[in-house]
Formats: sequence, structure tokens, C-alpha cells
Amino acid sequence: MTYVDVSDISAEMFITVLLFLVIIAPLISLAILRFFQGKKKAGLMLILSGVAAYVVFQLIMKLIF
Repeated sequence: MTYVDVSDISAEMFITVLLFLVIIAPLISLAILRFFQGKKKAGLMLILSGVAAYVVFQLIMKLIF
């Protein structure tokens, strides 16, 4: 069994990842719910919002870390 060493992750990176997970995961989850409710336009907008948040997250991670 192996363990992942997370001791070299800075607090700033941890908080950044946590904040974006709080944003991206609910958007995708709500999009799936909207698709099951038959609201395709709302679901698609939530998916696109999640992708946009992911792109912003990647830009922040490349610029800061």
C-alpha cells in the first residue's frame, strides 16, 4: 500500500482548489439534474458555466503556482 505525500502543498493552493471545487462540482451536479428534469437549455448553461469556471481555475493555477 502506498500513501500520497501532501506535505509540500501550500495552504494557498489548497484553499484555491477547495474554492473551485465548491463552485465546479455543484454546477455539474445541477446540470445533470436539469437534464433529467427535461430543461436542456438550463442544463447546457450550467455545463458551460462549469467549463468556464474550470478554465478560469486552470489559468489561475498556471499564473500563481
